[in-house]
Amino acid sequence: METSSLSLQLLTSLGLLLLGFWLGRAGAALLGWLGRLTPEARDDRYWRLAGWLWWGLIGLGVFSLGVFVWQMPLEPFYPWGQRLYGWLGERGLAVLLILGATVFFYRLVPRLLQRLPAGTSQEFTREQVRAQTLKSVLESVLRVLIVALGVLLVLSNLGLNVTALLAGAGVVGLGISLAAQNLIRDVINGFFILLEDQYGVGDVITVGQLSGGVERFNLRVTVLRDLEGRVHFIPNSTIQQVTVMSRDWARAVVDVSIAYEAPVDRALEVVREEVQAFYQDPDWHDKFTENPPEVLGVQQLADSGIVIRVLLNAKPKEQWAIGREFRRRIKLRLDAEGIPIPYPTRRVIQG
Repeated sequence: METSSLSLQLLTSLGLLLLGFWLGRAGAALLGWLGRLTPEARDDRYWRLAGWLWWGLIGLGVFSLGVFVWQMPLEPFYPWGQRLYGWLGERGLAVLLILGATVFFYRLVPRLLQRLPAGTSQEFTREQVRAQTLKSVLESVLRVLIVALGVLLVLSNLGLNVTALLAGAGVVGLGISLAAQNLIRDVINGFFILLEDQYGVGDVITVGQLSGGVERFNLRVTVLRDLEGRVHFIPNSTIQQVTVMSRDWARAVVDVSIAYEAPVDRALEVVREEVQAFYQDPDWHDKFTENPPEVLGVQQLADSGIVIRVLLNAKPKEQWAIGREFRRRIKLRLDAEGIPIPYPTRRVIQG
């Protein structure tokens, strides 16, 4: 009989240690996350102090419970442990299980969404954009729902009237909604952006004076990263006009300038030959669309030279690489043919 009682005490003590470690770690992680949200770095020490106080409270609770489990007459830890043990038996275990399930499903959401089809093609397609965008939105929505449901179940198990709380929250939410109209507009505009597939994660867009790749998108905000690596957070309600540079197909518009003394017809022939050779290059052909490039001809008689315009039809997000490569090739070809490229000059005539 004593052996079974001792085994029960050992198992209970082990369970209390594991429970205390989990609670301490979860609370410290939450406080650390809140600390990272504060703008001032000097505030971090206060959050670290709060984390140590949390570990201290958890340690005190586990020690008090251990004193009660082992029936050690230590004051005031024994009565504290007795009250905690009673609360755990009545409501605490249910609350802890709900919290554990909430954390588990919260972390499970990204793993479940990874199983959604995202396309295995190496090319940039609208299907991949929609899949990545829907995953981002679903992840944020599901996590909010899981946290909200977990909080309601915890409050219900603590004895609070959840129905009255929801009714009160509805009234409070109405007041908050009147004060947070921009947030509501963000969500509504984000919903229509997603519904109409205007753009998504992976697209390259221009919003006002900002351009970059869409790194993250949800119903409230669009996150852009520009060419210099800077990240821009744009509320969806402020997006009135957006230019998408990676939808379905793209085009590199290249203007080739030649000097006035150069033979125009020969220059046009050289440009057409170089465009055709570039299009048929096996290393670059897959980056073009099925429509072949076009040489429009003389686009402008500029101040210092003649401008020949070339249109290179490319797959999404490939137009910049194609434009750079063609400029390099045409420069080398014009040099080889002896066709001069204009540069600013000034002629002075003395009377």
